[in-house]
Amino acid sequence: MGGKRNFDVLFEPTERKSLAGFSPTKAKVILNELDNVCNHLYVLSRSKDGWKRETLAGAAPLSSANAFAVDSDESDDYFLSGSNYLNPSSLHYGTLGGKPAEKLKTGPTFFDANGLEITQHEVASKDGTKIPYFQVARKDLKLDGTNPTLLYGYGGFEISMLPTYNPAVGAAWLEKGGVYVVANIRGGGEFGPKWHQAALKEKRHRCYEDFAAVAEDLVKRKITTPKHLGTMGGSNGGLLMGNMLTQYPDRFGAIVCAVPLLDMQRYHKLLAGASWMAEYGNPDTKDWEFMKSFSAYQNVAAGKKYPRTLFTTSTRDDRVHPGHARKMAAKMIEQGHDVLLYENIEGGHGGAADNKQAAFMQALSYSFLRKQVK
Repeated sequence: MGGKRNFDVLFEPTERKSLAGFSPTKAKVILNELDNVCNHLYVLSRSKDGWKRETLAGAAPLSSANAFAVDSDESDDYFLSGSNYLNPSSLHYGTLGGKPAEKLKTGPTFFDANGLEITQHEVASKDGTKIPYFQVARKDLKLDGTNPTLLYGYGGFEISMLPTYNPAVGAAWLEKGGVYVVANIRGGGEFGPKWHQAALKEKRHRCYEDFAAVAEDLVKRKITTPKHLGTMGGSNGGLLMGNMLTQYPDRFGAIVCAVPLLDMQRYHKLLAGASWMAEYGNPDTKDWEFMKSFSAYQNVAAGKKYPRTLFTTSTRDDRVHPGHARKMAAKMIEQGHDVLLYENIEGGHGGAADNKQAAFMQALSYSFLRKQVK
């Protein structure tokens, strides 16, 4: 207020850490850092000797969490919320410098998480960049390469794959003995804008190399082998699946490719496609020279061995045209490949119009994968 501009640095990003948020209370500041794809909460307190930083307890390790002031003008009371792959969302209430956070409410559990654990790993991609990934498996998992494993990813539009509770994965995969893996490949926002920009346009190949590196590492660590490894992705993640199919078919035993982009030569002429040219490029220009390398529809070939694939789409998808999945399945069937196509007649880009349809689509996908990679 006096015109001085002497600031104290309370947070500074690094290559693996970004600001997830902050919330001032009456006398302190709650700082939320996204550090190596997990939220870490801290309390910052001002004194005559400067700022003191302490960990805010209560959030589970390897989780998505947030904390914020109840009334920043009146007290240091705060709410704490969070979840991870094994724990549903919960809400806690506490006072900074006073009573520890007390659980007020938690969401329902939909599967038995006893005996399961979350671990985090990393692997070097083709260019040496370290790619982190989460693994959810039984604590007594045998490292003999026979575990049915599902690898999931997205890798686009600066969307981060954070650890959150997924009832379908738990009930349909984890409870039945499967291993679940989420890859934090480039193209997402896990480490800020640079992580996203590292896989744009002519650099798109990097997110596919990252995902393939994770698949290879799961085999190297003896979690699974290609015949026991399934993979799943939708939308931009469907394009990821299309490229796993055409570029790395020997690394997977089965693929679920949901509401996918696949024909990158015409994607910008269909529905919302033109709005994604900053992500992928414009195929009507010289961009096609690099785009054709990740256009799965153009790259699928007769006489090549591919893992069995299930394509799913929706007639009413108003974002990614169902023509992508239809054309890809038709072309592969014509070439003699063993693929399946399921098209729901309603539901938009989510592929389902209500919970009953969503449950059916999920059961279809997980049943297909279990049958293929058991």
